[in-house]
Amino acid sequence: MSLARALDRFFRHDAAGGILLMAAAVLALIVANSSLSAGYHDLLLKKLSILLDGEGLSKPLILWINDGLMAIFFFLIGLELKREMVEGKLKNPADVVLPGIAAVGGVVMPALIFLAFTWSDPLLRGGWAIPAATDIAFAVGVLALLGKRLPAALKVFLLTLAILDDLGAILVIALFYTKTLHLDYLYLALAPLAGLAWLNHRGAHRVAPIILLGTVLWVLVLKSGVHATLAGVVTAFFVPIKDRYGKSPLHALEHALSPYVLFLIVPIFAFANAGVVLSGLTLADVVSPLPMGIAAGLVLGKQIGVFGATWILVRAGWARLPHSVTLAQIYGLACLAGIGFTMSLFIGGLSFEDQAHMNEVRLGVLSGSAISALLGFAVLFRASQQTAQPQEEAAIAATPAAD
Repeated sequence: MSLARALDRFFRHDAAGGILLMAAAVLALIVANSSLSAGYHDLLLKKLSILLDGEGLSKPLILWINDGLMAIFFFLIGLELKREMVEGKLKNPADVVLPGIAAVGGVVMPALIFLAFTWSDPLLRGGWAIPAATDIAFAVGVLALLGKRLPAALKVFLLTLAILDDLGAILVIALFYTKTLHLDYLYLALAPLAGLAWLNHRGAHRVAPIILLGTVLWVLVLKSGVHATLAGVVTAFFVPIKDRYGKSPLHALEHALSPYVLFLIVPIFAFANAGVVLSGLTLADVVSPLPMGIAAGLVLGKQIGVFGATWILVRAGWARLPHSVTLAQIYGLACLAGIGFTMSLFIGGLSFEDQAHMNEVRLGVLSGSAISALLGFAVLFRASQQTAQPQEEAAIAATPAAD
């Protein structure tokens, strides 16, 4: 097999995004703890400026990644949310109840466990949302490693749960992570917003004007103090799902953007944000409230919240499990929901500015996500073997005996 074909097969695999994400995180860990560490951190703090007559944007490279590139990431999430709401998994309210309540449990319980560890420190309490997020690419990647051993309905359940989880994270960022508000810029943002609404109403065929207005909206939202990534979500909701010619600009844009976000933007974000400095790290640092609260929130909070909510609804008869899905598989999925990674690191960056706290955030996110991934894989692998055995026995019993 040629290298080109091998690469093509790799990038088409559902696990490819998660594998690249993990590779970028491992590379960041290696670089941050090598002789390249000083250069790594200096590069991320280098200022990149876009100025006109002295006015404009001037930010360190790390903020261009977290505010700029991640706006494209959130733009893609917005496209996925709109598609799912209009014609996908979120269209039928009855199909949303079980994963929706599970998602709520998966946000509330990790936050409560985190607060139990950090309640005595008002500064640390501000990071309560860090363990509440789920990384779709990583979780789906681990699920994909099990191949066809698991029912397709389980992946649909995970995707619905993760999409609703992302929606919750977007609302949390909008409501709780806006520190200063400049209303004049928000008033100016109404102009590109009106343009986007008009293009959506007209069923615009070309996406270039939408992207241009979305970029203007991003700059104004950034200047307003509201986190700029939200501009990506808002812009996405104004991309027409059907244009006046019957084609779908939303589908085309989502299809075109997905590879760049999954294989370029998210790994760059991981490389820039996952560099935990291990030198001088002691056991006391590892078990301090911030990393322990994050790790426990991801590992225990997600299990209790997602599985607990699902178990209660099913046992009470208020909801039914998806076809061919067992409670053991739901427990494994709840473990996978504890892979916070991208969104957890992102919210961590919004919660804390100093490097000492961010190093603890990285430690908690990476350890909690790694434990959740390994535990989820083990539980689902075991559950797949338990469901496969009765099916094999039934198939043997159904085979006619030879004369």
